[in-house]
Amino acid sequence: MLGAGCCLRRSRQLLASGWTRLLSGSSSSEVTQLEPQRDRFGGLSLYLSQLRAPERLDPGALRRWLQESIKQWRAEGHIAIWLHVPILQSRFIATAAELGFAFHHAESDSATLTLWIADGRSRLPIYATHQLGVAGAVLDVQSGKVLVVQDRNKTTNAWKFPGGLSEPGEDIGSTAVREVFEETGIKSEFRSLLSIRQQHRHPGAFGKSDMYIICRLEPSSFNISFCQQECLKCEWMELSDLAKSKETTPITSNIARLLLYGYREGFDKIDLTMREFPAVYTGLFYKLYHRELPEHYRNMTNLQDM
Repeated sequence: MLGAGCCLRRSRQLLASGWTRLLSGSSSSEVTQLEPQRDRFGGLSLYLSQLRAPERLDPGALRRWLQESIKQWRAEGHIAIWLHVPILQSRFIATAAELGFAFHHAESDSATLTLWIADGRSRLPIYATHQLGVAGAVLDVQSGKVLVVQDRNKTTNAWKFPGGLSEPGEDIGSTAVREVFEETGIKSEFRSLLSIRQQHRHPGAFGKSDMYIICRLEPSSFNISFCQQECLKCEWMELSDLAKSKETTPITSNIARLLLYGYREGFDKIDLTMREFPAVYTGLFYKLYHRELPEHYRNMTNLQDM
């Protein structure tokens, strides 16, 4: 019986000879071997960006080659194929669709299609279906005032905390700090996470689900210079006034009351603080948000210590 590594090498040999036939009109230096990359879940990834002369590849020839290859990969026990297509090679998408490939996701310069070739229903994970919005409740503990804005493009002029969408690879606190600065000109530092709102079929998220997080920030500057393209108004407002105001959104009103409670009774009663830990994947880290643990719980090494 052939091992997985041997099977993959055999696949690569077949692919090399296959591409030689498909691109027979090209010189040998133009023939690129498309090597499938195996993942740890039993799938194979094909990157059409490896082709050196895609304009010389006939879609019909690609279709015949894929048909033969799919039979080979299914026989070898692979479960799925991920086909990555650069935007300038989009003409091959229809060819893949004829063989049963379906869109998984698309980015600015490429599309990824998938084909489940194992028995039973597909177990491939769906692409991310949530967008993440983050707002910063910037509270000056010396004056008891909080930073609020009114959006320029809203039909109702309601006070809210400045914020926006998180960018790929950006931490929650970093998004809040960045958005506050871009909208108001106020510099701040992340202190804690206050709330998470979950909403499905969100019109502003193309009908997908939306997560909206509000963070507590501490200001390090105070002179407002707000973005007039995004904001109609921006000001420091008494926290107690915001908590009682009817000119706010429901979430702003509730978080203002939560902030007021923390301001008067201690932020330890409302804060979800952040700690960083190493992930199980080598070299990666993650952020964990939770209520602060007492020191003797943080440092305990054995349950018998308690």
